[in-house]
Amino acid sequence: MKDVKARTVFVPPHRERGAVDACIAEAGLRPTAQRSVVYGVLLNHAKEHPTADEIFMQAKVEKPEISMATVYNCLDALVKHHLVKQVHLDRAATRYCPNMHEHAHFLCEECGEVSDFEGTAKPRTSGFKVPKGFQVTQTEMNMRGVCPDCAKQEATR
Repeated sequence: MKDVKARTVFVPPHRERGAVDACIAEAGLRPTAQRSVVYGVLLNHAKEHPTADEIFMQAKVEKPEISMATVYNCLDALVKHHLVKQVHLDRAATRYCPNMHEHAHFLCEECGEVSDFEGTAKPRTSGFKVPKGFQVTQTEMNMRGVCPDCAKQEATR
């Protein structure tokens, strides 16, 4: 896995099964019907950064026989093949993000919405000093605060 590079995958907004399958196959996975449904749900709900439970509920609409275990297995495979990132925000349920560009996540403490912020979280460009001998394989930057909509609502109270 050391030689695996993160891929930036772009799939058009109205995803066809073939486009999703092609992305999955390009990542080195067999494009099963279950993986296609799970990845399609993630791509269609990328801005929401859904949890496994939310993905499961959406996947059941398209594939009623899918199980929660299958959703977890699909998510695990998508993460291992660098099609999806796990987003860990405090002790809340893990969320999933198909945006493989370098970016940070912002959690609104009022409404719970998670937003993507463009930029880099790489130690060399962030100002963090990584001691000699350490090899950073992954970085994750999360910020918290209040989104513009919630800030407006607070101001009008």
